[in-house]
Amino acid sequence: MKAKSLFIGLGLLAVAAGGVTWTLMDRETGPDIVAARMEPVSYPLPEEAIPAELSDTEAEIVVNNCTACHSLEYITTQPRGMGDKFWNDEVTKMAKVYGAPVEPGDAEAIAKLLAERFG
Repeated sequence: MKAKSLFIGLGLLAVAAGGVTWTLMDRETGPDIVAARMEPVSYPLPEEAIPAELSDTEAEIVVNNCTACHSLEYITTQPRGMGDKFWNDEVTKMAKVYGAPVEPGDAEAIAKLLAERFG
């Protein structure tokens, strides 16, 4: 049973790596050839609507920077009224922990705008 599990596990690993043909060995039925292929699949995503709070030209810095990693809905669903420190910490976390490609000057402007608009 361990050998069969090993072959199955290696086969699944090969499928994850790009698809191959492999043999499963069973003592009772003998070898079975199993072909497996993985092909990329594309799914069209809906266009994201820009929320009213972020639809003016001043908010373009938020739209252009933040949507590189997540939706604008992620921003608008954050708790309201958390204050300047919350938004500074959030933007800092996005840049330093998650590696968001935001320039330091832009990060300050983003945090300030989000604090003004979402509290």
